[in-house]
Amino acid sequence: MTLETEFLFEMVDDLQAPLAIGPGPFGRRVFFGSAGGTFDGPKLRGEVLTVGGDWGLFRPDGGLTLDVRLTLRTHDGALVHMTYGGRWVTPPELRADMADPVKRYRVDPDRYYFRTNPLFETGSEEYAWLNDIVCVGVGRLVEGGVAYRVFQVL
Repeated sequence: MTLETEFLFEMVDDLQAPLAIGPGPFGRRVFFGSAGGTFDGPKLRGEVLTVGGDWGLFRPDGGLTLDVRLTLRTHDGALVHMTYGGRWVTPPELRADMADPVKRYRVDPDRYYFRTNPLFETGSEEYAWLNDIVCVGVGRLVEGGVAYRVFQVL
């Protein structure tokens, strides 16, 4: 058995200023609200709406566990609920640069691990195929937010 993927879309999600929920039993919870964005690919394209965000958990070991819920609107008006978990792991030697508001965007994304597992839900007949697929995403920091290349697992 092999695992094959097909490019689905590239997404940029602009983020609001983080809202620090604070330390808890599993780490430090921070909410990153979506400030909007775009997604574009061969089968669908549109905008990321401002309803949703990431309830990120900064773990004691330096990793970040993602818990994201977003609403997408396709170019033709269909609404799509997108959810994903994931992991963002930055090696200790890069953590100071990633914490710096200027340097973080200069760090090569190949030097940190930022992966997601998007799932979709929609009532749109045209995009109903999204309800039955599993995806993987590769993330990176961009000015003002995050960007992902999302691939459908075939």
